[in-house]
Amino acid sequence: MNRILSRLMAPLLALLLVACATPQPVPVEIRQGKIEQITNTTIASNQHQGVGAVLGGLAGVGIGSLIGGGTGRDVAMVAGAVGGALAGNEIQKRHAQPIPAQQIFVRMKSGVLVEVTQPVNSALHVGQEVFIQGSGESALVVPR
Repeated sequence: MNRILSRLMAPLLALLLVACATPQPVPVEIRQGKIEQITNTTIASNQHQGVGAVLGGLAGVGIGSLIGGGTGRDVAMVAGAVGGALAGNEIQKRHAQPIPAQQIFVRMKSGVLVEVTQPVNSALHVGQEVFIQGSGESALVVPR
């Protein structure tokens, strides 16, 4: 029994030591290039997204609670909440104002062309050397 236990302890101890090792830092790539083109556009505002649905749902529950009694009242409240949430969401979508933005094409030092859409930055112009910070939808083009 001790022999089996000692054979299992060595791999377990090695696994534990490997798990405790500090990872090597990942090198950070600085992406830089030159702006080739800037096109004005708009992006949809997602500020306060869902507020219309919440307020509509609350209003629907309030109105539904005034209808009937007992189980019928509960059904009216649920139906009012669902209907109010849908109506509130549609109203908010119609009144959401798009945000002025720029579609910026940057030729990277590697030769790759990268496109970033971001809110307007009047400090950027064609031919300017820039950095690209972040990645994906959160990427931003900033002056160098």
